Amino acid sequence: MSRPHLSLNEITTRLGASKATAHRYTKALRAANLLRYDERTALYSLGPQVLTLAAAARAALPIVSAAEPYMDRLVKTVGQTVVLSIWDGEAPTVVRSADNTDHLIRISVRVGSRLDLTASAQGRVFCAHLPADQVPGLTRILRRSPDLAEELDRIREHGLSVNSPSENGVHTIAAPVFEGDTIIAAMAIVGTTVSVPRDTDSPMARALLETTRALSQRLGANHPLNATG
Repeated sequence: MSRPHLSLNEITTRLGASKATAHRYTKALRAANLLRYDERTALYSLGPQVLTLAAAARAALPIVSAAEPYMDRLVKTVGQTVVLSIWDGEAPTVVRSADNTDHLIRISVRVGSRLDLTASAQGRVFCAHLPADQVPGLTRILRRSPDLAEELDRIREHGLSVNSPSENGVHTIAAPVFEGDTIIAAMAIVGTTVSVPRDTDSPMARALLETTRALSQRLGANHPLNATG
């Protein structure tokens, strides 16, 4: 879909089929989780299974191949899981996860997972660096949450999202990866609340920044890169 949400009438017109046929197709696609329907707005959008398949396809993108050696080195340096996400138009989607297999407690992140826009560290990195009109609902969210707006300013200043909410004892810190002037991905360290500090000056945070800076420079970044926090 060139637009993220369509009504049944719009789908019918684009298919050039009868409304009954379009309804039959949408019903089958909803059953397969390829399409979802919002009863409140009566609009259809891509379902979770499409997004998972799309993420798998994105795994072949140049950014993933370029990032792999940097991620693997970072895993060895920090001893934690390292995750790479890209923007799918609505939220960050995980396209690679490099797990730390040496720890007794191993945290795995599934490729294809869509991350929360504002609660996840990677979501906040994208919110901080993407134009607001490319992030659905961001302007409205920021009007209601001045604390989040201040946090996004700090992310731009330090180059890191370190204050994301912790869930189930898991904490994530994330940093942007740039190509030219544009954020192309977010790289994150994922670990327990004990093993991953909430400090922009921690050795782990510095290692993440150094890694994303090196990767961004390889990709020809024009964006100012901060390696010291």
